[in-house]
Amino acid sequence: MPKNMLDPEEKKFFRTVYNAAFANPFSELREKLDRKIAGMIPGTDSREATDMCIREVNQRLKKLQALGKGNINEYSREDREILRVVYLFDIFHKFRDEFDQLIKDQIKAGDAPVKVEFAEQARQMVVDKGFSDHRFWHYFALSFQLRRAFYFISQTLVGTSPCMKKLKKHLWYNVFTYNMDLYDQYLWNRMEDFSTLLLGETGTGKGTAAKAIGQSGFIPFDEKKNCFTQSFTRAFSSLNLSQYPETLLESELFGHTKGAFTGAVEDYQGVFALCSPHGSILLDEIGEIPNHVQIKLLRVLQERNFSPVGSHASFRFNGRVIAATNRPRKDIMSGKVFRDDFYYRLCSDIIEVPPLRTRIREKASELDDLLSFTIHRMTGMRSKKLLNKVKRIIDRGLGKDYQWPGNVRELEQCVRSVLLRRDYKGKEDAAEQDASPALTLARRVSDQSIAVPELVAGYCRLLYDTLGTYEKVARATGLDRRTVKKHITRN
Repeated sequence: MPKNMLDPEEKKFFRTVYNAAFANPFSELREKLDRKIAGMIPGTDSREATDMCIREVNQRLKKLQALGKGNINEYSREDREILRVVYLFDIFHKFRDEFDQLIKDQIKAGDAPVKVEFAEQARQMVVDKGFSDHRFWHYFALSFQLRRAFYFISQTLVGTSPCMKKLKKHLWYNVFTYNMDLYDQYLWNRMEDFSTLLLGETGTGKGTAAKAIGQSGFIPFDEKKNCFTQSFTRAFSSLNLSQYPETLLESELFGHTKGAFTGAVEDYQGVFALCSPHGSILLDEIGEIPNHVQIKLLRVLQERNFSPVGSHASFRFNGRVIAATNRPRKDIMSGKVFRDDFYYRLCSDIIEVPPLRTRIREKASELDDLLSFTIHRMTGMRSKKLLNKVKRIIDRGLGKDYQWPGNVRELEQCVRSVLLRRDYKGKEDAAEQDASPALTLARRVSDQSIAVPELVAGYCRLLYDTLGTYEKVARATGLDRRTVKKHITRN
């Protein structure tokens, strides 16, 4: 018989914490649960709500321990499961800053795993609550994975526009699935079977999104060496498939043996052989590969095996495949890009990275956030004065309605140009230059990047070019002649 049980009020509170622990940190649900736990009203700053939520959970657990009700093994199965997750939630947040520092230290150290000085302290805290050593090391590795995923998704993908919030939430699900409990029980060591296709225009940040996924995989902890079995810096590699001629592409992917073809003077390992068992490979520009390479990649995805060029030997690939292309979604869905069998095996998940113009249209301050992030990365410091100066030069040279055809990559080059010579001449989209006024207007309507007065003025101008008089345009639009003339002459 269980020695302890949660009373109704305790159970209600800790069940809410349980739900928060499993909620996507980039979701509105998590914000709502944090506020509920902290007892705060809606509209409070999300960071403040999270901090107060953590403090409240810690206080409630201390109260349980003071009452002699702190050991999870003294509860019934349901209460034990709730408290197991709540204790892990509490411990995770106690060491949140230490995990963040560990990430920075590992980035600085490179591929050699660094020692984790706080691991024993965390272990003792958890074991004292009734956890076994074996389960603790699993949860410790899972905690570091959670923190890495949050760190890379939140720190490297700048922006809080609705489409960027949606992207971050989707990336989290791609790493942990929609259900953290499902992931923890069944999938934490089997995610290599879930391949991902990233879509988006050139320069939107597909590589950054892929790296956030690739560096957020589960890596076991080696308690004897007091470090993780591998540095997460080795967990991600990428290959731009469009930069290799067709004759060398298979060699770069699968490797080759000595003498396999002219110039193969020694054995060569491709990206699949070099990929870490806990890692991911980004196959960029995958929309450009020919059919016969798609067939060989299908074997890797389906059977997890590959053979180097010139060899009959078969090797196992244990990593995860992430692919990216700037080809339009409609072309992919219509079968113009991939073979059907390859498409269905490649696309366990499809993630679209939004263009910069959409992000700015949804939230104008997104441009400021990106400029601030870019300037900080280039100069090593944050300067409101420098940000305002760069923004003034950009506004003067490009205008506030500039569409950023090169997306985030163009914005980075723009900042470099402004810092070097106080100027930037935007490369106008060739399609925009060559398009007729009617097509240009239609595109801007489709992009939702045009204000109503500008739309009416553009339409009136199109009609005037066709009909020839203000009177005819007025009859066609239902506007009076004076209004029509004002729109046309202003346009």
